[in-house]
Amino acid sequence: MAVETERKFLVRDSSFLQLAVKSYRISQGYIAHDGGNTVRVRIRDAQGFLTIKGPCLDGISRFEWEREIPLADALDLLPLCHGGTVDKTRYLVPAGEKYFEVDVFAGDNEGLVMAEIELDSPDQPFDRPHWLGQEVTGNPRYYNSHLLHHPYKNW
Repeated sequence: MAVETERKFLVRDSSFLQLAVKSYRISQGYIAHDGGNTVRVRIRDAQGFLTIKGPCLDGISRFEWEREIPLADALDLLPLCHGGTVDKTRYLVPAGEKYFEVDVFAGDNEGLVMAEIELDSPDQPFDRPHWLGQEVTGNPRYYNSHLLHHPYKNW
């Protein structure tokens, strides 16, 4: 099983949009969320994915297993998700040797914009573009699964 190491940040302004090389719509929900373990169903444009994540190991890294599934299966699984779905547009933005995935949330989480970067190790250095704001890595308030039950509009 792979280990995902990522850091999350709020975004200061929309200047990242000028740098984005790709974007896609995402709708995702959670079939299970317990003790830090999650089972997520995601539709990204016309692709379906099933993801299982374990609890955070050090606030930055966690176990992750993800497989593409048929879109029809993902659509069938979404109604099983607790609390509905999180909807967002994701932008892929280069920064040095890495890419940030910048999520612009919609619906009940409209107004929230977060960037995450996947690293090879927790202490790996990376470029910090001027539009990158406060780090929120490890803050459960900013987990997508948390946003379902505590949407940004209510903060």
